Amino acid sequence: MIIIGERINGMFKDIGQAVREMDPKPLQEWAIKQQEAGATYLDINTGPNTDDQVTAMKWMVQVVQEVSDLPLCLDSTNYDAIEASLELCKKPAMINSCPADRPKIERVFPMAVKHNAKIIGLTMDAKGIPKNADNRIALAMELVAAADEFGLPMEDLYIDPLILPVNVAQDHAPEVMEAIRQTKLLSNPAPKTVLGLSNVSQKSPDRPLINRTYLAMVMACGLDAIIADANDDDLMATAATGEILLNQSVYCDSYIKVFKSR
Repeated sequence: MIIIGERINGMFKDIGQAVREMDPKPLQEWAIKQQEAGATYLDINTGPNTDDQVTAMKWMVQVVQEVSDLPLCLDSTNYDAIEASLELCKKPAMINSCPADRPKIERVFPMAVKHNAKIIGLTMDAKGIPKNADNRIALAMELVAAADEFGLPMEDLYIDPLILPVNVAQDHAPEVMEAIRQTKLLSNPAPKTVLGLSNVSQKSPDRPLINRTYLAMVMACGLDAIIADANDDDLMATAATGEILLNQSVYCDSYIKVFKSR
């Protein structure tokens, strides 16, 4: 399971303030904490209240890379900010994200190929997020076709079927699970799958329990990666245990410790 640490995001109050004030300390502290907790990538998001996203994201990439050698997931709808930041990444990055919208596909896929970056492709278009698995898969197929068209290796495409909060869209949860299953049948090799896991529990009580439970369920459907709280020890233990029970990693008595340190 690939863990993309979600915490360096301007939507969080401390990070938003740090970005506005160009204070590297909170970003670097969270970079270190997430890396020590077992994150595979660090998500970098300026947040919505940044006037100059290009400058802000470039600065965030630079200060995070001063303390962490993890690859970065550049998270923005501003593709100029992503492209400028890709130039600074010391390791191949991940672009978060690209919907199944032709103008955006034509902008993002060549950029990813040029910089050897991975893409998170969203199963949504100008009409929004589909309600059922079949329509999600139709959009996933457009992203798979785009990868073939532009020469993006299929293993570098991560399909996100977009989970919505269970308290307002409960019927989407099983549809997303089915979409993950079907995504694995779209090509050979199959694209990867990813979820912004924390979205499923947004504005619900018992958020950690909902996140952990849904993680176990979607892992069984073939999920490869999550954007999540890497510092939730119980969530990380769930991911580690899921790998053991799905025979994806070798059991040892210290398997949780191994999962976090690899």
